[in-house]
Amino acid sequence: MADSTFYQNRECEYFPCHKSANADRFSCLFCYCPLYTLGDRCGGNFTYTETGIKDCSNCLIPHRRENYEKILEKMDGVIDLARKKSP
Repeated sequence: MADSTFYQNRECEYFPCHKSANADRFSCLFCYCPLYTLGDRCGGNFTYTETGIKDCSNCLIPHRRENYEKILEKMDGVIDLARKKSP
């Protein structure tokens, strides 16, 4: 059975995209963090730039196999943000 909690793309020109990461443990499954849109409620190790842009370059949460379930647990919040609101 395939492991759906971990994926690597060592052929990617950015692999690993976080330079402090351990390449052997680095998962590309969530290449772009699905929790980014939660802003300060994502639970990650982020900062904001001087212009107010969220900077996740110090966060490895979506790139570690052991955080897979944590990501899924927060997806309801992402879905709520994307849900069409009644006028």
